[in-house]
Amino acid sequence: MAIGIVGAMDVEVAIIREAMKDPQVTTVAGMDFYSGTIAGRDVILVKCGIGKINAALCVQILADRFGVEAVINEGIAGALDPELEIGDFVVSKTAIQHDVDLRIFGYPLGMLGSNAPREWTADPVLGEKIMNYLSSQEDATRKVKYGRIVSGDQFIADDEKKAFLVSEFEGTCAEMEGAAIAHAATLNKIPFVILRAISDKADGSGNVDYPTFEKKMAHFMGHTMVEMLGKGVF
Repeated sequence: MAIGIVGAMDVEVAIIREAMKDPQVTTVAGMDFYSGTIAGRDVILVKCGIGKINAALCVQILADRFGVEAVINEGIAGALDPELEIGDFVVSKTAIQHDVDLRIFGYPLGMLGSNAPREWTADPVLGEKIMNYLSSQEDATRKVKYGRIVSGDQFIADDEKKAFLVSEFEGTCAEMEGAAIAHAATLNKIPFVILRAISDKADGSGNVDYPTFEKKMAHFMGHTMVEMLGKGVF
């Protein structure tokens, strides 16, 4: 069986796509699913598009059409943890949707009613393998954090909003797809993990840092994914 690799943007999947051997393309719901191999590992690679709806739809297609055995959501994110710098990594322990608000019905912020948990737990085996690999690399200056991904259909580049996400959710990084991928994967009983390289600090500097480091960090993340596939991390 294949592993599904999901990125939101072309810049996040380009390096991985280049590394695939003899990819075959299947287009479903406007998304191109590339089926091929990397270092002998069967892979389904897809750019889902930005945002939670696109991300959840993508995972459902991976489940229904391709029967993937696991989903890795890779890409870039803004740092919420003050120890994180541009170029550091975050591996998901859990994921939560920060822009879901049903408090008027008595649910805590981030919870989608009584039929869903407030946060989704990533596969600990996959997470540990990725953490061990990234932590063992020679670049001792690059930090790797195992923490909570907070997702919403918003680009976070505001000091006040960042402070809220830290105080309310104790988030490690902020992005726009991970929790939806976590939700859809869990409902389909597919192990998942979210992996992010930090591209900005999710504060007032984000409008400058993100366009400066977007491509560099996305490609760095892509190269890291290819290396991990080559090493048999997943």
